[in-house]
Amino acid sequence: MSSSSSEQKELNEDVSLMDSSPKNPSLPTSFEQLGLNSWLIDALNAMSIKFPTEIQSACIPKILLGKDCIGEAKTGSGKTAAFALPILQKLSEDPFGIFALVLTPTRELAIQIADQFRVLGKGVNIKECIIIGGLDMMTQAIQLSRRPHVVIATPGRLVDHINSSDIKSSLSKIRFLVLDEADRLLSDTFADDLSVIFDNIPSKRQTLLFTATMTENILALGNIEEDQNKKPFVYQIKSDTSTVSTLAQYYIFIPSHVREPYLVHLLRSEQFLNQSTIIFCGRCKTAELLRVMLVELDIRCTSLHSSMSQKERLNSLGKFKAEVVKVLVATDVGSRGLDIPTVQVVINFDIPKDPADYIHRVGRTARAGRGGSALSIVTERDIDFVHNIEARTNKRMEEWKINENKVIESLNEIATAKRVAVMHLHDTNFDGVKEIHKKKREVLENGSTQSHHTKNSRKKSKTKK
Repeated sequence: MSSSSSEQKELNEDVSLMDSSPKNPSLPTSFEQLGLNSWLIDALNAMSIKFPTEIQSACIPKILLGKDCIGEAKTGSGKTAAFALPILQKLSEDPFGIFALVLTPTRELAIQIADQFRVLGKGVNIKECIIIGGLDMMTQAIQLSRRPHVVIATPGRLVDHINSSDIKSSLSKIRFLVLDEADRLLSDTFADDLSVIFDNIPSKRQTLLFTATMTENILALGNIEEDQNKKPFVYQIKSDTSTVSTLAQYYIFIPSHVREPYLVHLLRSEQFLNQSTIIFCGRCKTAELLRVMLVELDIRCTSLHSSMSQKERLNSLGKFKAEVVKVLVATDVGSRGLDIPTVQVVINFDIPKDPADYIHRVGRTARAGRGGSALSIVTERDIDFVHNIEARTNKRMEEWKINENKVIESLNEIATAKRVAVMHLHDTNFDGVKEIHKKKREVLENGSTQSHHTKNSRKKSKTKK
């Protein structure tokens, strides 16, 4: 199967299983009623996407009317199509590049959004460009110079290009700015990069913010503008819980020093054997340790974390998506935007401190109307975190019953495998390699910043002359 047909198949599976119509009776129930052009509707029908989801029904008409938009909906509810479809329609009416800029917090989400634009925009020969870290900057600069219609970028790498290459003129005419996973993008982590980006894009534009977890900062943006005609359209899908109803949520409560034996028991159990599973960890080193340990125990798996090169991350995702391996061990780089409809189980090896991270993690399963399970390995250190999660989601986790005698039987085997994994990380200098990668990133960032200052100095000296 070709890559484009594979992408289309994944999108079909993901969206066609969504709720057949909006739950808000006042919203349109068909794509025709949303005001989409016939070529887009034909494309959607060809992919077996018959009805819009609630977030799409609410936001698409407003975006087509030129309104700024803030939308909140649970993971797997079709938020990407809610902004991609109206952008594509407006692009078809007045095509030029760069027409839209989409910002995301993670590389994986950027790649996924680009895939969806490519599939949905096939009818207008859309040209999209992915600007993310871990890939060659020169190649990206060439792609940007060709003025693609849609640029999907992580903020840091886009700022590198703004500081080191001549793309400011290309960004000066964009019509749409999209912040996907807006709660993460508007955190302090990305504040400096966003400031640079906003200084280099037109103030007269449509701004679209979408998130699965609404924050006070995002809502405050909707109240800044006093002119009612300029106020953004804000839509939040009302729900008693922050997770979908098709997600079953469980926990096991165990001492912290035996987490690995219980994890292995779960993966080998009848309920989880051969299930497509993502295991979430808090640190890169933990993820890599678990990967090596599980492979040593003949459990085929791969990993995804920020200490891997972009090529390695893409290869791992490719294996997991193709179900060559059934288990993916990931840090929170995989908690947002990984849209793999076949994921059946999410296991929290480390409990996240922020309930929003939990919501995004478990949102990798039970997507688009499917069922799924989330199981959290809770230790004596995690009790408060679990209470906070349950308060935020308004849903109690159920206890997962486990046969402790079966776990005890494998303690020696797993202890040996863990020692092998620890030795492997030591022999491959995992910590040292991670530090080298960190220093390389700092050098690149400092280099692009110095280049930016040099250019500004030259401009000032020319002006004085």
